[in-house]
Amino acid sequence: MRKIILILLPLFFMSCSKDDEYTEINERLDFKVPSNFPAMAQDIELNYPTQKGFELGRRLFYDADLSADGTISCSFCHEQAFAFTHHGHIFSHGIDDQEGTRNAPAVQNGAFMSEYFYDGASNSLEMLSIVPIHNPVEMDETLEGISAKLKKDKSYVKMFSQAFDGGDVTSGNILKALGQFMTMMVSANSRYDKYVRNEPEGTMSEQELQGMQLFAQKCASCHKTDLFTDNSFRNNGLPPNQLLDDMGREKVTGFEYDRYKFKVPSLRNAELTAPYMHDGRFGSLESVLNFYASGVRDSETLDPLLNTNGVLGITLTQEDKEAIIAFIKTLTDEEYINNPLFYYKT
Repeated sequence: MRKIILILLPLFFMSCSKDDEYTEINERLDFKVPSNFPAMAQDIELNYPTQKGFELGRRLFYDADLSADGTISCSFCHEQAFAFTHHGHIFSHGIDDQEGTRNAPAVQNGAFMSEYFYDGASNSLEMLSIVPIHNPVEMDETLEGISAKLKKDKSYVKMFSQAFDGGDVTSGNILKALGQFMTMMVSANSRYDKYVRNEPEGTMSEQELQGMQLFAQKCASCHKTDLFTDNSFRNNGLPPNQLLDDMGREKVTGFEYDRYKFKVPSLRNAELTAPYMHDGRFGSLESVLNFYASGVRDSETLDPLLNTNGVLGITLTQEDKEAIIAFIKTLTDEEYINNPLFYYKT
């Protein structure tokens, strides 16, 4: 049995100081790749999680001082109980009650992802935090501005000094700490995981097993591996939202062939992450499957998998839909969403 194990218990050794105080050692955390997962996409050795780095990143994740007016933290749009999404909100919210143009994605298994955000605006787990921090309708702050605020807090100054060699409160160390926290946010202990790893509590019903087979036939071309995403960008046939005029991946690459392509999301914990799609237009898993069955719209960049000899979408009966949804619900990881190590009480 292989699971992600977070070892966060500090080890103490006698220091050589004159007053014989104890010095806390900044231990590397125990990061293990789940046996049913593919290889990591990120080289975490470049910023390997440590006990103190993780603790600092966790505090930063929940700190509203990362925003310009002190009202928006990372956790504001990424709530643990909902797999770190902004449950019930179509779009992300930011300072001055401004509203963004995309639904907040789940934060999980980041070390196994090659690119982030619906348009792939970042390919680094360490650097991705820049995007919401600099966004004028989200946090509208700068890393320099955050550093200046944190330097005034003695407890933060101490945490940075413990987390990093020459541990100053710097932009780079802020990003590293947040990256370490997100590296450890691994969701791999759902009932499905326990089933495929032949672990206790890994039982599945006949309907769920039927759904798993249907999923493999009809969905797994894009939602691949036990990450349930192939990390690609695809146009899945959503009618464009004319009010938003969101070109998707084209916004990053500048290429017309990327128009209306968005990152294939992982379906892990999808039961908890409504609403769905990049613009949050669907409020239920039932609505998502109804769309794939009868709502796919053709366009020049539509993914070929959704056009079979002129027949658009995915053929699904009502029984198929119910079974696939039953299977998707087995991907809910209660251990992950209730793990106290990912929660910080401000």
